[in-house]
Amino acid sequence: MNKFCVLVFAFGCATACFGQEPPKFDRSVPFAENIEAVIPRPEQDKAAEERLAALKAKTGQRPNILWLVVDDMGFGDPGCYGGGGLAGASTPNIDRLAAEGLKLTSCYAQQTCTPTRSAILTGRLPIRTGLTRPILAGDKITANPWEDEVSLPKLLSDAGYFTLLSGKWHIGESEGMRPHDVGFDEFYGYYPAQKEISQRVDARRFPGLVLNPERLAAFEAVGPTDFLTHGFKGGRTEELQQILSTEDMSKADQVLTDFTVKRIEELAACEQPFFIEHCFMKVHCDNFPHPDYAGKSEAKYPYKDSVHEVDAQIGEIMKALGDAGVLENTLVFFTSDNGPQMDGWPDAGYTPFRGAKGTTWEGGVRVPGIAYWKGMIATGRTSDGLFDLMDLFGVSLNLAGVGTDTLPEGRFYDFVDQTSFLLTDEGQSKREAVYYWWGKELMACRMKEYKAHVKVVLAQAPHMHIDLATVQDVGLAPWFFNLYLDPKEEMTVGHRLDPWMVTVLGKLKAHGATFKKYPAKNIGL
Repeated sequence: MNKFCVLVFAFGCATACFGQEPPKFDRSVPFAENIEAVIPRPEQDKAAEERLAALKAKTGQRPNILWLVVDDMGFGDPGCYGGGGLAGASTPNIDRLAAEGLKLTSCYAQQTCTPTRSAILTGRLPIRTGLTRPILAGDKITANPWEDEVSLPKLLSDAGYFTLLSGKWHIGESEGMRPHDVGFDEFYGYYPAQKEISQRVDARRFPGLVLNPERLAAFEAVGPTDFLTHGFKGGRTEELQQILSTEDMSKADQVLTDFTVKRIEELAACEQPFFIEHCFMKVHCDNFPHPDYAGKSEAKYPYKDSVHEVDAQIGEIMKALGDAGVLENTLVFFTSDNGPQMDGWPDAGYTPFRGAKGTTWEGGVRVPGIAYWKGMIATGRTSDGLFDLMDLFGVSLNLAGVGTDTLPEGRFYDFVDQTSFLLTDEGQSKREAVYYWWGKELMACRMKEYKAHVKVVLAQAPHMHIDLATVQDVGLAPWFFNLYLDPKEEMTVGHRLDPWMVTVLGKLKAHGATFKKYPAKNIGL
C-alpha cells in the first residue's frame, strides 16, 4: 500500500472511530429555511449573551444603537484605512473610533445608495424589496415597496425603543414611503441626495436647468423636495428651511449634527433606549464645504474639506454621547453606503480597489466599517471577517431582544446576526458568503478570500463607472479572483492556482435558487 493510500485509510479510520466529518469549505448551516445560513459559533454566542446580560443588569435597560452613515465615502478616505492626511483630509475622530473599537476590512454595502439604505433597514437584498436603485425625478413606481415590508425601526419601536432618522433618507418621499411612515418615530432631514437639491441653485454647474425658467419649473414638478423636513410617526410632517443657495446646502450637515446632538442629550435623560440612524448628506457630490471648513483640509479641494467636516461632526456626536453619560451603553457603527462616486471626480473619494460606486468590483461595495462600544468591544481590534451592512439588522434585533420569530413569514431574509462577532474579544464572522447584485442582475459571490464573477461592470472611460459603463457576461468561465493575492481584481486565478471556483459558483447558484420560492419584487424601477 503506497503512502497516499495509507493516509486516506488512516483518515477514514479516524473519522469512523471518532465520529467526525472532514472539514467543509462551506461551513454555513441553515437554521431557518427563509434566513441566510450562518457559520455556527456557539461558544462565541454564549459569551456575547453573558456580556449583554451583565450590562442589562447593570443599566436596567437595553443598549442604545447609533449608526453613522456617510454618503459615498471611499474605503481609502479615512486615515485608519490608509487615507487621511495622505489622501488630503485628516480624519482624527474616525481614526479614534477605529483605534478604540473594531475595524472591519471586509465590510460590504450595496453598489449604490438606495439599495444599501433599504437593505440595512429590512435585512433583505434590494432585489427582494424592489428598491434596486434610487427613485429619480420622473420615475413612476407601480407599487409602494414598503407596504408589505417590516422595517427595523418599526420592530425596535414596538420593542420599546425611540427611533430617529436624522439626515438623508433617499428611499422614497411619497406618503407611505417616508421614514416616519415606515417605522421611525421621528425624522429630521432631507429625502434626496444633496446633488438632487443643489442642482436647482447651482447656476455654474447646471446653467441649462437653473437659468431656464421653463425647464426649472418642469423639474420642480417631478423632482424631490428641497426642504429640511421634520416628520413624526402618525404622519404629521413639517417643512422647515428651504435650500435656496449652495451656501444653504453647505450648512446642511451642521444643522443635522446640531439636531442629533440635541436629541442625544434629551433621549439619554429618558429611561427609554434609542436607535438613531444619522445619515450625512456629504460627501455625495456636489460638495460645498461649510464656511467653517472651507480650505481646512490638507488638499483644500471641496471633497476633501467635506471629509474633514464630516469627521469633525462625528467628533461632536461622540462627545454628545460622552457628555450624556451613555457611551458605555451605546453601540456605535460607522460606515459608508457605497464606494466613491468617481463619475463626479475630482469631487469624489478614494478607494484602493478596482471600480467605484455603481459597480460590483470591490471599489464599489467594500466600505469602511467600524464598531465602537466603550467597555464592550475590545480596543484596537481589526478583522477581515466578512460583514454585510445588512447584518446590522440582525445585530440590532439581538440587542433589542427581538426574536426572528417576529419576522413575517413568506419572505427571505439575507442578514446574519453578527452580535457575537462584534462583542467577543476574539470574535469571528458568522457570515460565509457575500452576494453582489447590480439592479436585477446577480453578479458575483465572495467566500473567504475568493470571489467569482459571472457578470461584470466595465467602465469605458477613466472614472466613468456609471455614465460610461456596460454590464457584460464574463464568457466561458467565471472570473475568479483571490482577493488576498489580488485585491484589485486584475488577474484571475481560475483553475490554475486554487480549486475552489466550482464551490464558490455553487454557493452563488444556491443563493439564486432561493428566488424560486421567494420571488423578487417588482415596483417598476
